[in-house]
Amino acid sequence: MKQEIILYHSFIVLGSLLSFVVLVHMLYHRRNPSAVIAWILSIIVMPYLAMPLYFIIGMRKRKNRYRKSPLLLENKYLNNSLPNRHFKLYTEATEAYAVLLDSIKEAKSSIYISMFIFEYDKTTKEILQALISRAKEGVEIKILLDSLGSIYLYLTQYRLRELRDSGAKIEFFMPIFEMPLRNYINLRNHRKLYIFDKKKVLNTGGNLSDYYLGAVYSKTRWQDLMFLVEGKSVKEYFDLFASDWFYAAKERLEPLEQEHEEGDILLQVVPSGPDMQRDVFYEMLLSNIYEAKEKICIITPYFIPNGSLMEALIISRHKGVEITLITPKEANHIIINLARGSYMRELEENGVKIYLHQGAMLHAKAIIFDAKCVVLGSANFDNRSLFLNYEVATFVYNDSIIKEIELWSNTLIEESTLGSKSVSAIRRIFENFMRIFSPQL
Repeated sequence: MKQEIILYHSFIVLGSLLSFVVLVHMLYHRRNPSAVIAWILSIIVMPYLAMPLYFIIGMRKRKNRYRKSPLLLENKYLNNSLPNRHFKLYTEATEAYAVLLDSIKEAKSSIYISMFIFEYDKTTKEILQALISRAKEGVEIKILLDSLGSIYLYLTQYRLRELRDSGAKIEFFMPIFEMPLRNYINLRNHRKLYIFDKKKVLNTGGNLSDYYLGAVYSKTRWQDLMFLVEGKSVKEYFDLFASDWFYAAKERLEPLEQEHEEGDILLQVVPSGPDMQRDVFYEMLLSNIYEAKEKICIITPYFIPNGSLMEALIISRHKGVEITLITPKEANHIIINLARGSYMRELEENGVKIYLHQGAMLHAKAIIFDAKCVVLGSANFDNRSLFLNYEVATFVYNDSIIKEIELWSNTLIEESTLGSKSVSAIRRIFENFMRIFSPQL
């Protein structure tokens, strides 16, 4: 009995000490008050689970010797847009699939792919066969996959044996079973790029699986965006891939010479993530929201903004800016549905139009500001994309492209219902409660 009492008190003392260490760590790193509150509440509710989780997933900007080196982007990349000669938008999954497959087959020297989710299904088997064929013909192929996003392929790598035997190099970003204590499992590579011959880039918000792409139309396939870029911005995408590849493969790629051919399509490539010394993408979003004069249209599958973004949107609406949010009627994660509800209702109470898209899951990401700029890429409108994941966004400054996105957004609105659905008082209370944990989602 005495030993049990000693053991019990030892656990209490240990728990108190660890709680104190976590609190000091958060205060030392000047964490956001909402994040601090969320972690403290988690520690109170489930202390012996929350405290180790904090040291596994609670870190953001990496500071230890295993961190990925910061991206050394020139100031001009963040302060100015670059001219490109060609840009093409793809909103249909079958068309995007055909373009991707044709680009693989037409590549003459190299194919570089960075992907979050790579599933093994009918669609990707065809893509793998095309890659195997090109590798055997001497095309340099490098594929970087996130080990958690592509967990099933990571665990069954024998499926990649033929591609590797053909000469392709495949690496998994932050392999979760190799020295797991050095990894930050919460910081994932969500960037999705295809680079062909170092001259053409396909950028998308979708992943590699039949959920996103396919040769035949499917009414259940998720809706997403893909766009093609040729011009000066290719170097920025290449530099981003080269940085991620060096971290995962310890292989340095030969620098890409700057494209000299001019064009009239202005793009600004903005990475975000733990390898950025500042949250540039987040700062640019806030700046554009405050500077908007007429309208803002947000298309996103996951809408869980922080307090600053919510305040910016509400202030903009009070200034007379027309704000529209288009998001799935039902997201693919129940916890997302619960967490987003409170934010959508608050915006709606302040005059923001909420459109819930029906049908197949809307996974596309786009933000239109005043018909002057549209933001595309892999980042969602949530804390995970803005502060945790490695992401890349592209700011497009071109009237015809913005108009094309506007027309497409109108099609989405026609497929949507206006207004967040009414819920019970208990559901509303629970949704508001979930805001406490939203910084961790």
